[in-house]
Amino acid sequence: MRNAARGLATIRGASRMSDRVFALFERVGIELEYMIVDAGTLNVLPIADRLLVDEAGRPQSDLEAGPLTWSNELVLHVLELKTEQPAETLHGLAGMMHAEVLNASRSLADHGAILLPGAMHPTMDPMVDMRLWPHDNGEIYAAFDRIFDCRGHGWANLQSTHINLPFADDEEFRRLHAAIRVTLPILPALAASSPIMDAGVTPWLDTRLEVYRHNAARVPSVAGAVIPEPVSSEEEYRDRILGRIFADLEPLDPEGLLREEWVNARGAIARFQRNTIEIRVLDIQECPIADLAIAAATSSAVRQLTDEITAPVCAMNALTTAKLAAVLDTTIRDGERAMIEDREFLALFGWSRGPCAARDLWDRIIERGLEDGPDRPAWERALEHILGRGCLARRILDLVGANVSRPSIAQACRVLADCLRRNDQLGRA
Repeated sequence: MRNAARGLATIRGASRMSDRVFALFERVGIELEYMIVDAGTLNVLPIADRLLVDEAGRPQSDLEAGPLTWSNELVLHVLELKTEQPAETLHGLAGMMHAEVLNASRSLADHGAILLPGAMHPTMDPMVDMRLWPHDNGEIYAAFDRIFDCRGHGWANLQSTHINLPFADDEEFRRLHAAIRVTLPILPALAASSPIMDAGVTPWLDTRLEVYRHNAARVPSVAGAVIPEPVSSEEEYRDRILGRIFADLEPLDPEGLLREEWVNARGAIARFQRNTIEIRVLDIQECPIADLAIAAATSSAVRQLTDEITAPVCAMNALTTAKLAAVLDTTIRDGERAMIEDREFLALFGWSRGPCAARDLWDRIIERGLEDGPDRPAWERALEHILGRGCLARRILDLVGANVSRPSIAQACRVLADCLRRNDQLGRA
């Protein structure tokens, strides 16, 4: 979700759509968010505006880097890499993203800084370390801070991967929204990468999502239950979801600064201005190849549901938001080992053998096929590693060990930074 905080404060968004309208799965947009940290101490370093400068030295929200763009976020210690225009395929994006990671790293070296992967900084104190982006669109970020107080983890300490999928018309929107809504609860099983906060192990493998879903508690309709409500058209979406958010925010935002579709902080949000739905529940991984493998698996799951291979759209929309949120609760806590017992939910994926672990359900989805192309073998290896060795959060805990301390956490962070540099997964021999 532009992580919690950003979820709401995504003003520009990835993959700006051209004037052309794209059909289902005809294009895809990807966003990856990384922490900027001091190379020595590994503390967050709020210097994104020193990195994002034009030739005249002026801070910019976006800097083009070939087919990719470097962008700012709500807070100054985060850099986003994104597809500037929607890509025809996911193939090749991992290599392109990694090349820009290395380019950004070379620029950051001049400031004694490096990029760090992972969905949460494990020792950051957001009450002390948070610095808002103060430049263009600063009034938007200030409004979020005034209304919600962005100093908490749920705003200031979150990094995620976003996937933007297009739709051409209301019928495609209806099918895509229903499919994404059903897929969201099982995504943390692949992507959870945030088991440590405030230098301690939490009860959740996906702590980012746990804190994210409470960050807008002052106006509960902003994030809802993270799982979107079922809708069948743009008109219904605007009335049932956006209309309620705007009405609830109005007393706190009389100027209407936040009266935009991006204020919606659910786990997937409709971006009607560019005819896409943006998936926001994925923790960022240790390297682009892992992120793109998870994006490929996500796209495959959504495509299978959109094509109604295992269930009709009406059955997807019939499943209550509360039931889907209950499945999400289990994957936030237990990742790939989460036990899914809801038979109605499992039936939507064609699973009829009783309760199952989330990783077994993902095995079934992946067996049905990822997108063909040159990166498919690398994606399959990455996903096999995640489902076999555990989601990144579990592998981080194995790396830190039983005696969790700031030195052991710092050592784990250095290993993760090296994984990002090499574009390789944690724990792969």
